[in-house]
Amino acid sequence: MFMMKVLSKPMTAWEPYISAETMDFHYNKHYKAYCDKLNEAARGTRYENMSLEQVVRESFNNLPQDEIIYNNAAQMWNHQFFWRSLALSESEKEAYKKEICDNFGDWEEFKRQFKQKALAQFGSGWCWVVQKDKKIEIVKTANADGPLTISGAEALFCIDVWEHAYYLDYQNRRGDFIDAFLNLL
Repeated sequence: MFMMKVLSKPMTAWEPYISAETMDFHYNKHYKAYCDKLNEAARGTRYENMSLEQVVRESFNNLPQDEIIYNNAAQMWNHQFFWRSLALSESEKEAYKKEICDNFGDWEEFKRQFKQKALAQFGSGWCWVVQKDKKIEIVKTANADGPLTISGAEALFCIDVWEHAYYLDYQNRRGDFIDAFLNLL
């Protein structure tokens, strides 16, 4: 059985950038729905006793019978990584910032490129900072896709650019949400 990860901070921890109402809706409605649907779809299948990461990797084959498994497992994993991204320790932030500045020249250039890439994601998806071949890259993915299906990519942090992640606070102003997320870093 797949279980929801408990948030490491109270839902008010990200205010004023992300409201407790948004976090509650995002966590207890969307994330919970992915978990519930995955448990229902995986019951009695070969996926039932795998780790979440294993399910994502092994169901990413575009076979019709695996689509519901993949979409819900990947969304569950992506959300867990987003919760982790929101709760990076100060030492993690400093280490990433150093690596990012080494790769992008400075923090402002990274923020500009990150925002540009996240805004360029048409429709729903994610924007990831990954390390691939010892280089930091910014990649965007659509829908449930993420770095587990990108060969050699190790995710460092991500932003959820599905509307449910920001609509209560920012309506259709995705750019303002991206700025708020970057302020949390």
